[in-house]
Amino acid sequence: MKDEITFYKKVYNVVKNIPTGRVSTYGLIAKYLGTPKSSRVVGYAMNVSHKIHGIPAHRVVNRIGLLTGKHHFSGSNMMKELLESEGVKVKNNIIVDFKNIVWDPSVELD
Repeated sequence: MKDEITFYKKVYNVVKNIPTGRVSTYGLIAKYLGTPKSSRVVGYAMNVSHKIHGIPAHRVVNRIGLLTGKHHFSGSNMMKELLESEGVKVKNNIIVDFKNIVWDPSVELD
């Protein structure tokens, strides 16, 4: 349990660095943290992050830009609305122009 909490904190530190108007993926975050097969655990961290102030969980999507975490936000469109308020276009729950706005912490933070 302690290791899980430590990992979640590392995830949150990365997510806090995702710039406004950009998104990252569970897999890119897992890879950056040195655990490329733990993208699902990154997702679990995002699921519980809504109780923590200052974690922009809406900026984390799956590998094709799908808003897979939208069910964890209050209201079914809240994730989309938050992204759109930052200038990110979303159509049918998928980030439009995903390849041009995806943020890779391995490139951006190193």
